[in-house]
Amino acid sequence: MCADALLNDIELHRREMVHLAATTSLSSEEVIRTSVKLDQLLNEYNMIQLKNK
Repeated sequence: MCADALLNDIELHRREMVHLAATTSLSSEEVIRTSVKLDQLLNEYNMIQLKNK
Protein backbone atom coordinates (compact mmCIF):
# COMPACT_ATOMS: atom_id res chain seq x y z
CA MET A 1 0.00 0.00 0.00
CA CYS A 2 1.34 3.47 -0.83
CA ALA A 3 1.93 6.09 1.85
CA ASP A 4 -1.01 8.29 0.79
CA ALA A 5 -3.46 5.40 0.92
CA LEU A 6 -2.07 4.40 4.32
CA LEU A 7 -2.54 7.92 5.66
CA ASN A 8 -6.18 7.85 4.53
CA ASP A 9 -6.70 4.45 6.14
CA ILE A 10 -4.99 5.66 9.33
CA GLU A 11 -7.29 8.66 9.53
CA LEU A 12 -10.38 6.50 8.93
CA HIS A 13 -9.42 4.11 11.72
CA ARG A 14 -8.50 6.96 14.06
CA ARG A 15 -11.91 8.56 13.59
CA GLU A 16 -13.66 5.23 13.99
CA MET A 17 -11.78 4.53 17.21
CA VAL A 18 -12.63 7.97 18.65
CA HIS A 19 -16.29 7.50 17.73
CA LEU A 20 -16.43 4.00 19.23
CA ALA A 21 -14.70 5.15 22.41
CA ALA A 22 -17.21 7.98 22.77
CA THR A 23 -20.21 5.71 22.27
CA THR A 24 -19.03 2.59 24.13
CA SER A 25 -16.10 2.35 26.51
CA LEU A 26 -12.35 2.57 26.07
CA SER A 27 -12.02 -1.09 26.98
CA SER A 28 -14.70 -2.38 24.60
CA GLU A 29 -13.68 -5.10 22.16
CA GLU A 30 -14.47 -2.87 19.19
CA VAL A 31 -12.26 -0.04 20.43
CA ILE A 32 -9.38 -2.40 21.18
CA ARG A 33 -9.72 -4.12 17.79
CA THR A 34 -9.71 -0.76 16.01
CA SER A 35 -6.76 0.42 18.10
CA VAL A 36 -4.74 -2.69 17.19
CA LYS A 37 -5.52 -2.16 13.49
CA LEU A 38 -4.53 1.51 13.80
CA ASP A 39 -1.23 0.48 15.43
CA GLN A 40 -0.55 -1.91 12.55
CA LEU A 41 -1.23 0.80 9.98
CA LEU A 42 0.98 3.29 11.82
CA ASN A 43 3.81 0.75 12.01
CA GLU A 44 3.47 0.03 8.30
CA TYR A 45 3.54 3.75 7.52
CA ASN A 46 6.64 4.23 9.69
CA MET A 47 8.40 1.38 7.90
CA ILE A 48 7.70 3.00 4.53
CA GLN A 49 8.99 6.35 5.81
CA LEU A 50 12.18 4.75 7.14
CA LYS A 51 12.84 2.98 3.82
CA ASN A 52 12.44 6.25 1.92
CA LYS A 53 15.11 8.07 3.95
